[in-house]
Amino acid sequence: MADQNAQQKIWEKIVAKAWADEGYKQQLLADPATVLSAEGMALPAGVQIKMVEATDKVAWLVLPAQNAGAVVEGEERLAAIW
Repeated sequence: MADQNAQQKIWEKIVAKAWADEGYKQQLLADPATVLSAEGMALPAGVQIKMVEATDKVAWLVLPAQNAGAVVEGEERLAAIW
């Protein structure tokens, strides 16, 4: 949990910096893995990072990947990802 809190704090810093600095935001959108790594975010090896910017008219929802081999039925399916 402590590591998750540390990652959240880093993410909050990145968002604030992107809101304050257009150049930084453009770098973040163009090459998120490099920027996130430079800020100290732990990124999973071999995973491509893509970033999009929400607007006041467009929001993005991401469907999480299903864990390989996990069989979850009914209401447990939603509980498994929370």
